[in-house]
Amino acid sequence: MSKYAEEAKVAIRNVRRDSNERYKKMEKDSQISEDDLKKYAKEVQDVTDEFIVKVDEVFKVKEKEILEGN
Repeated sequence: MSKYAEEAKVAIRNVRRDSNERYKKMEKDSQISEDDLKKYAKEVQDVTDEFIVKVDEVFKVKEKEILEGN
């Protein structure tokens, strides 16, 4: 079960990396400002953190269900 939780976290982090790379390219191409880049990177990190917490919560619930035999 923990394998699936870790795979989900890796997938979430990969989305974060891809998003940040796109924003960096946009900033490099002068499509967004450096301030926008920082703002978007923070938003992406906040969403990443939120979903990592959700994965952990679901994992703990499922782990408890399995251990209790439900």
